[in-house]
Amino acid sequence: MVEHYEHQFISFINAEMEQDPAHDLNHVMRVVKTAKSLCAIEGSKLEVVLPAAYLHDCFSFPKNHPDRARSSFIAAEKAMDFLAAIDYPSEHHNDIGHAIIAHSFSANVYPQTIEAQIVQDADRLDALGAIGIARCLQVSTGLGVGLYDPEDPFCEARAPNDRANTVDHFYTKLLRIAETMNTQSAKEEAEKRTAFMKQYLAQLGAEI
Repeated sequence: MVEHYEHQFISFINAEMEQDPAHDLNHVMRVVKTAKSLCAIEGSKLEVVLPAAYLHDCFSFPKNHPDRARSSFIAAEKAMDFLAAIDYPSEHHNDIGHAIIAHSFSANVYPQTIEAQIVQDADRLDALGAIGIARCLQVSTGLGVGLYDPEDPFCEARAPNDRANTVDHFYTKLLRIAETMNTQSAKEEAEKRTAFMKQYLAQLGAEI
């Protein structure tokens, strides 16, 4: 059973992940939890979904690194070496590697299998809702980005620039993530979380 490997997955990512406040073990565990739920609904292979969900961020360049789009490819290679070292069934390796590569927004790789779609959905759901807002603030703070443009906080008369304003990231990416979901159950959850984020923006506007 794939669950027998979970402690090894957790030990590996604890040792190998370059953790930051938004990409830490808590993030991984939330993605794993969501992926398990989606896997049960979709009837897909847990033997592929579970290791891919655990290992998807075992390597990651910083958000502002010029090679950011290569992160998931390197993570997949690293994961393959690890899975071989623990004698994880080799018939699943290629599908796990593809799921890890395709999870990434910046890699822009279409998920060819239902397992890859589930891992991508689970990771993207963690960018939405209350957790998504908190992670967005954590990343922006780490990059030294301000909260909003005082003249036009919600990009009503200008193009959003999330390198200058945290709130702009809602308009460059976060509010569009729901449209990229693959599975119906993930789409429904993404819509709920997006609605919450819009409420947050409305409250922020009232306070400003």
